[in-house]
This record gives sequence, C-alpha cells and structure tokens, in this order.
Amino acid sequence: MSKALRDVVVLDTAASFWAALGAAFLADFGATVIRIEELPPASDNNADASLDELANRNKRSIALDGRSPAGRRAFEQLVATADAFVTDAPQAQLAERRLDYASLAALKPDLVYARGSGFGADGPDRDLPALDELAAARTGMMPILPQPGQPPVYTGAGQIYTSVMLAFGVTLALLHRDATGEGQEVDASLFAGNMYGASLDVQAFLAMGGERFLRPVSRLDAGNPMSGTLYPTQDGRWVTLTMPDTDRWWPGLAEITGLDANDPRFDSHEKRCEDHRLLLMQLFEEAFQRKPAAYWRDRFDERGLSADVIEDYSYPATDEQARRNRFVLDIERPGRAPAKSLGFPLFLSDSPARLSRAAPFAGQHTAEVLSDLLGYSEDEIAELEAAGVVR
Repeated sequence: MSKALRDVVVLDTAASFWAALGAAFLADFGATVIRIEELPPASDNNADASLDELANRNKRSIALDGRSPAGRRAFEQLVATADAFVTDAPQAQLAERRLDYASLAALKPDLVYARGSGFGADGPDRDLPALDELAAARTGMMPILPQPGQPPVYTGAGQIYTSVMLAFGVTLALLHRDATGEGQEVDASLFAGNMYGASLDVQAFLAMGGERFLRPVSRLDAGNPMSGTLYPTQDGRWVTLTMPDTDRWWPGLAEITGLDANDPRFDSHEKRCEDHRLLLMQLFEEAFQRKPAAYWRDRFDERGLSADVIEDYSYPATDEQARRNRFVLDIERPGRAPAKSLGFPLFLSDSPARLSRAAPFAGQHTAEVLSDLLGYSEDEIAELEAAGVVR
C-alpha cells in the first residue's frame, strides 16, 4: 500500500499537545515529520508521557541549539529541504527568533507555514495565549453543558477539532502549492476549533438568535421524551434515547418499558411530545430505574432501537469495534511494557495510516536527519555534538 503523504517533509516545533498532534496526523499518513527540539531543553515539569506517545508518534527528533550560528545554519538547511513548517509559538516570539513566515519563506519561497494559534491570524486578540481553556471560555458552549444551576463545564474537546483543522490546512496548502508552485501561511485557532465543536448550537444561534441557546436546558425540559433525553438505570448508569420520529419507534420502546403502545394518552406524536410529554418522561424515568444498564442494552439491541448506554472511558479501551477499526491500538514499546493508545480516526482503503515508530526521545534521530537530509559527514556531526550545538 502507498502512503498518501509520501515524500512530504514537515518540520514540527509545536510545544502544545494539540498542535503537535496535528503534525502527527500528517506523519500517520506517510509524511516525514521531524521534531526540532531546543537545546538547551526548555523545562517542562508537566510533560505527560502518554500524551507524548500520541502527539509525537511516527516522528523523528533532532535536538539543536538554533541560537548558535552553526545550529541556525543547520536549521535553515532543514527549512530549505522541507515542504511544511508547524509551530504554535506567539507571533512576537517567532519574529524575534526569525521563525516567522516572512523569514522562513525567504529561505524556501514555496514553504507551507502552519501555525496553531489561540484566536486566529488577525484581530485585536491574535496575540493572546494559545490556551484551550481561554478559547473555550469565549465560545459559548461551556454555560449550556451542565444541568441548570451547575457551573460551566470545560470539556477540552475543542483541541482535537483544531488539531484536525491544522493538518487539513497543511494538506490543502500542499495541494495548492503542487498546482501553483506557491507556498502560503496557514492558521488554525483554538477559538475557531471550539466554535466548530459547538457548531450545531452556534450555527442555530447565528441563524435565529434567541435566549434558548444561551442557557442550559434541564434534561426534563426536553421537547421529545424519546430523543436527546437521558434516563438513569437501576445501577446508577444512564441510557440515551435518539428517536425523533416517535411514530416509528414508539411500539418497540413501549413494549420493553412495560407501557401500552395503544394507551390513548400516547397514541400520537403530538400527545407524546406535547400534551402528555411530562407524564411520559416520568413513566420512562420509573421504567429505566427498574433494571440495570446491561439489561437495557440487550433490549435495545433485540428491538433494533436507536438508543444506548452511556459509557465511560473503559468502554472504548476494550471495545472490539474500536480495535477492529484501529481507533485504539495495542502498541509495543522497546524496553517498556506494552500499552494502549488512541489509533487513527480516519480510514483510507489504499493509503491507510500506519504506526511506523514510537514517539522519539529528544534528539533520537539527530545524526540520522543531519546525514540523510542534509548530507553531513560523521566528522561534521561529531564536531557539532562536541560543541554542544546538537545532541
């Protein structure tokens, strides 16, 4: 099988998990992604090795002092060989260190320069820190997630949308470059990523406005007792129902919950969702609490109902469906115990994602990269190592 991004070389200097993950998606599909680590290393007491394994899988690592003349020269040579450059540093810092788009495009005019930002490439807040919590706070989703009277909820999910947008932006810019010979600047922001994470509600508010999109809605205020509703089970878990067409689903759901499908109070969609909505929700609430969650999953499956049990993270960790589709991988780690990791969220039949190498330690491939990409001799590499320019 071929690799979708074969022969694409990407330089990755991202410090955050989500931006590094965007580069990892490119590596998953065959791009040669080289992480450029700083020397001396920046202190990171909060580093999470499990996140590093995900965000930096399939990459090579070179560690160099880009502030030294020899280190800068090696860095510029790498830029000249690269197709794309990924960063998430503040724009002022990038300009100060001559890592901004203008500086690197002068070295490689057709370079695709991708930056993960907090709030976008333009505007008064473009220099605010690229922190997902800050972006999520402005999105509008956090206040409507909890039940009424509870504090806003931060999910952290906006980061993954931004990771995907970053990889998508690089891929589009590479296609544009192949067609025109032109490089360009790409920006994927946490603000936009979080807004798209809440796109159903944000788009509805933009189109219609109104107070109903600005405050949390109690699960007992749902307009349809059979759709978008949650009910507790006997063992403290929850089931979710997704049956907006109640005429279609009512007979089967009534049967498993012990209700009479011909009850005149519920014999039409209007009666179920308007006239006797609260009563029906109360009856469902009582019915689902009589049996444990596993019982209800079996009943849903038997009747082919659009409903399921709400799971915690232990479910995808052991789920056969997740394993078969490589959403979760069992990985071998040299010198360490095997582990599980998130796999690949995208399927391509002829050029699939692959796990070719575990996340590298800083500088693991310095000699290899300098030799293979830049043609440095063993003696030249040894001199740089002795001088503390590379590791």
